Amino acid sequence: MIGYITRAILLGVPMLFGATGEILTEKSGHLNLGIPGIMYVGAISGVSGAFLYENSCGNVVENMNPFLAVFIPFICAILGSAVMGLIYSFFTVTLRANQNVTGLAITTFGIGLGNFFGASLIKLVNSDMPSIALSKTSNFFCTKLPFADDLGWFGELFLSFDFLTYLSVIIAIIASFVLSKTRVGLNLRAVGESPATADAAGINVTKYKYFATCIGSAVAGLGGLQYVMAYANGCWSNDAFGDRGWMAIALVIFALWKPHFAIAGAFLFGALCNANNYLNGLGVETQELFKMLPYVVTIIVLIFTSMRKKREHQPPAHLGLPYFREER
Repeated sequence: MIGYITRAILLGVPMLFGATGEILTEKSGHLNLGIPGIMYVGAISGVSGAFLYENSCGNVVENMNPFLAVFIPFICAILGSAVMGLIYSFFTVTLRANQNVTGLAITTFGIGLGNFFGASLIKLVNSDMPSIALSKTSNFFCTKLPFADDLGWFGELFLSFDFLTYLSVIIAIIASFVLSKTRVGLNLRAVGESPATADAAGINVTKYKYFATCIGSAVAGLGGLQYVMAYANGCWSNDAFGDRGWMAIALVIFALWKPHFAIAGAFLFGALCNANNYLNGLGVETQELFKMLPYVVTIIVLIFTSMRKKREHQPPAHLGLPYFREER
């Protein structure tokens, strides 16, 4: 059971990163359906950085600096995904393009870009398998606290994860605090609810939209990096990311646009996804049906929140709508 829970948490962390980033973006009034592609780009950017650093060290662990082995992929993932968010912002904020179409285009472009660079790296290593193994970098990412093994089940359940797992929870808590307790968060929510009113109050709507989308994309990109380095143990193969990005978008609805709710929701989604593998090990023949559970739960939550019609449980009023200052 402890193994099941820890695996569920690892499955949920990429979704938590993606959901937190998407919540920040949606609070500015932008529905970014490009999150799956942005997470994919974040993953391949981190993989590329790790690959180049490992090769520069001759693939010898003793030549690798632990700090640089983590820092380089980390920064590459943030920069790669932030650039994707900048592209999305340029089209939807500056050019006022349709947000749904732009988001889907970003997803298609991001996955294609990731597969292109992934295939290029695979050719460089001349591997018999269509994948790249970055186990040395993965080991640095997954370094446990030295006393975790001495604490039995408690250490395994709470202290045995990679640092990105803990960072995902910290970022979600900070995002929740900023959105609800700070002036920056108040201004951002005002932009998402009524950009014309926010503009009249002297808030720079364009700056907040760009800022929220780029920061949200950078956070989402870390989910792709965590998936490769922690869940997949440093192994990259094209099209192996699955539907984590789409589940992150579903998690936003499940969490009612509140980052701290997304923490429990992500681990619940991870447990529901892992139920498929768990039942498969028990010989249950209907385990494929359990892959639908996260989406079914999200639909149920959406129905109940729509019926109750509480404003705090609804998306930002201006979500998905372009803002024309001339119409104010």
